[in-house]
Amino acid sequence: MKVLIATDKPFAKVAVDGIRKEIEAAGYELALLEKYTEKARLLDAVKDVNAIIIRSDSIDAEVFEAAKELKIVVRAGAGYDNVDLNAATAHHVCVMNTPGQNANAVAELALGLMVYAVRNFYNGTSGTELMGKKLGIHAYGNVGRNVARIAKGFGMEIYAYDAFCPEEVIEKDGVKAVASVEELYKTCDVVSLHIPATPETKNSINYALLKETPEGVLLVNTARKEVINEDELIRLMNERSDFRYISDIMPAAHANFEELFAGRYFSTPKKMGAQTAEANINAGIAAAKQIVGYLKEGIDKFRVN
Repeated sequence: MKVLIATDKPFAKVAVDGIRKEIEAAGYELALLEKYTEKARLLDAVKDVNAIIIRSDSIDAEVFEAAKELKIVVRAGAGYDNVDLNAATAHHVCVMNTPGQNANAVAELALGLMVYAVRNFYNGTSGTELMGKKLGIHAYGNVGRNVARIAKGFGMEIYAYDAFCPEEVIEKDGVKAVASVEELYKTCDVVSLHIPATPETKNSINYALLKETPEGVLLVNTARKEVINEDELIRLMNERSDFRYISDIMPAAHANFEELFAGRYFSTPKKMGAQTAEANINAGIAAAKQIVGYLKEGIDKFRVN
């Protein structure tokens, strides 16, 4: 069996070493494709592999067509919208993610971005504090729960909305469950986004939702840029000079946001949520273990297709 690590943005060396240890201990061969700039290199590399570990790399129908021996793809991370699940299923390939492995890294970044924003991007002027502010967590999954845990240390009043998480699960963590997404946005001074990009959520953070937010609200996005309706967010921020937006995913209209909203908009140059040594190691080794478990025993606990 041959396992390929295909990463345009490579894992840290210590993570690759950990993956290699898991794969070779199972008696499999490990191949490495890093920092590739042409899709042709990926198509060539997948021709004889049985499993692939990826990060944000795109695995589409063309890749599945080229990978005749492929049995499993594991996305080292939570989101998997970069994998064509229909094509995977059509080619009888199992797709998994590694939920929870990057969660603390993303949550720490979310709180770091909040501090950066409320202290006016450290520009020397007087800012505000997070203590006592109402924090709304939009989606209470692995990342959302870690955000709640960390935010308690800041003394924030924490609310959450998740259409798929029972109220009692949220409440047992000392977090106030709200009945609707509209209530969350009307209530909270800071809203932290953790929803996936799905047909239902794309462009769902729109003018109608955001116009009800309190004065001075801060919206923090460490999820996906596709969930933001950028045209409507620009419209809202033009109307409301108190509204601030800070993101770990550069908007398509980044230049417009920068020009129009200096001092109340910031985006990282590339997605940084999982960019820690610990998250690299955790997600990479989890992916390797899941591949071994699937190939040897058919374990597909984290299958997403």
